[in-house]
Amino acid sequence: MNGGRGIHSNRDLEMEYQAQISALRPRISARRANMTVKFQDLYGFTVEGNVDDVNVLNEVREKARQQGRVWWALESSKGPCWYLDAHISSIPKSSLKFSAVVNAITLKRLIKKGIPLNLRPKVWFSLSGAAKKKSTVPDSYYNDLISAVEGKVTSATRQIDHDLPRTFPGHPWLDTPDGHAALRRVLVGYSFRDSDVGYCQGLNYVAALLLLVMRTEEDAFWMLAVLLEDVLGNDCYTNNLSGCHVDQRVFRDLLTKKCPRIAAHLTALEFDVSLVSTEWFICLFSKSLPTETTLRVWDILFYEGANVLFNVALAIFKMNEDELLITNQVGDVINVIQRSTHHLFDPDELLNVALEKIGSTTTTTITKQRKKQEPAVMAELDQRLRRLNFDNGDVK
Repeated sequence: MNGGRGIHSNRDLEMEYQAQISALRPRISARRANMTVKFQDLYGFTVEGNVDDVNVLNEVREKARQQGRVWWALESSKGPCWYLDAHISSIPKSSLKFSAVVNAITLKRLIKKGIPLNLRPKVWFSLSGAAKKKSTVPDSYYNDLISAVEGKVTSATRQIDHDLPRTFPGHPWLDTPDGHAALRRVLVGYSFRDSDVGYCQGLNYVAALLLLVMRTEEDAFWMLAVLLEDVLGNDCYTNNLSGCHVDQRVFRDLLTKKCPRIAAHLTALEFDVSLVSTEWFICLFSKSLPTETTLRVWDILFYEGANVLFNVALAIFKMNEDELLITNQVGDVINVIQRSTHHLFDPDELLNVALEKIGSTTTTTITKQRKKQEPAVMAELDQRLRRLNFDNGDVK
């Protein structure tokens, strides 16, 4: 098994990029009536939407083509890895030049507008820190790891095997023996790399989408590693999910601050926002938003950090404020949110609200809020464990 083999054949990147972003054309009968239509997105997922959704996606794809031409022009004029020199966090402040600052501003603006489909793998791999992480171990690390764990059975591998067929069922590659095998190797390999995490349900969706984007198992593995070990910056996937509980508390506080009317109304309904937001944070929106919208969020995630997850979660509530304020039941709230996320085909609309209208929540703010919430969460988890031990007769 060659962990570095590509999922797709090598073709000319720019030609492939232009060819893959084709316009969607629903049937004439569907165009006349406001019927539900089915189509495949750029990553092979079957999507259901109405004709308005198709029109939005065509506009988004035209913007993507235009954005792609900007990136390719920069690749030609500045060099194929120009963005590495523009990554300010990797440059000592004493060495910063005006040109580097300008390039950094350009890069940040371009990333918010979206990384082209065929540049996304190498840009992510470089800017996220995955390439640097991979460089600290022997070249054979991934293949050696997969060979070493082959045939071993743990609680993590059993759960992974259970989840494989439930991970994006119906996808033309992921839901095949080859797709299941590749995803299994990535997840099992990481479960042995980090025993504190092992495997957590939700990671299957994240790793599956990484496989589709990165195109090789090994690169997907290192992207998963840098995501869990560096980018997210908390213990979201450990056995007790402490980081997830912390983030839900942080999000509730941010919702109260940024969207006070919504928060007050949901409190009156006794609605716990974690009913919808937990999946967002565990699966990084991969199960909730259209794929192309999710990956636009991930573009920013791998460059700026986990703060964008909070911004996007807040934006989803903010964009549905009017509808949410007239809900009368918990079920109504869930329906409004799920219907909205299913049709968020325009990433620019979502990210404009997330980063401009609400106001960007910085990494520093998130870090401070996490530290503030950690003691209460750990005390609550400890109390649950004590209660469980008491119920089981293990009283100390």
